[in-house]
Amino acid sequence: MLTSSIVSGLGLGSMYGLIALGFHVTYVVSGTVNFAQGSAMMLGAVLGYTFAVKYGWPLLPAAVAALACCALFGLVIERILVRPFVDRGSGAWLMATVAGGIVLDNAVLFTFGKEPRSFPSALASKPVEILGAGVYPLQLVIPAVGLGIAVLLHVVLRKTRRGKALLAVVQNPDAARLMGIDVRRVVAAAFMLSTALAGLAGLLIAPLFSVHSEMGTLFGIKAFAVAILGGIGSAWGVVLAGLIYGLTEALVTAYLGSTYTQIVVFSVVIAALALMPHGLLGRAAVSKV
Repeated sequence: MLTSSIVSGLGLGSMYGLIALGFHVTYVVSGTVNFAQGSAMMLGAVLGYTFAVKYGWPLLPAAVAALACCALFGLVIERILVRPFVDRGSGAWLMATVAGGIVLDNAVLFTFGKEPRSFPSALASKPVEILGAGVYPLQLVIPAVGLGIAVLLHVVLRKTRRGKALLAVVQNPDAARLMGIDVRRVVAAAFMLSTALAGLAGLLIAPLFSVHSEMGTLFGIKAFAVAILGGIGSAWGVVLAGLIYGLTEALVTAYLGSTYTQIVVFSVVIAALALMPHGLLGRAAVSKV
């Protein structure tokens, strides 16, 4: 039971981490977050199912098309639900992104239907034995993908010229413009990347869960908790918090039962934030005068 719970927890934690990385990307670039991340995760799973299962596309083209649509959704969110409010100095983008996610959820409900669908995958059809426990290969692939993306994102943001340009936008937009950086395009790209990451999480988790229009709601809430717990400005903190959250959730479910899962896990989150207000690897903002 312990081995199975650990593998399951790492897989779930990686999913939370991937979605939370989307919150991280938009925050470090624009100082805003997209509260429709959970809906983007659902969109990736639903479109992946539609292209691969319903229309019979090969898995790779289906996944690419689904992620492209998720990125387009991120662009719509930034252009319509975030940019107009930010330009006016309003914080209403927060509620606007929540509303955008609800609209998408209901649009999918009416078009895709509310019945959960099974997403078949060769990586989730036959378990393999590890230390006496049966686990699906996909449960091992998911953490590897999550950690790989975290490493890639860290390298791009910290080590490349384009990545440093992204970080410069939120630190001083005016100076970034003077250096020739197209601030609006960079922010739009950040939102597209964030929803693509959420869509990837949906595609990876879909074969292990049922695909339906409401699957992203709870994932989105948990991912935001993970982002805050890890320190939303730190990619490594977000990923680490995702793994810890997933492991805690899986172990509580296995040993105490699903009835206590949310009570215990969110109580742990509250206690952790009380002890570390800036998250695991987050830093307090520095005010320069």
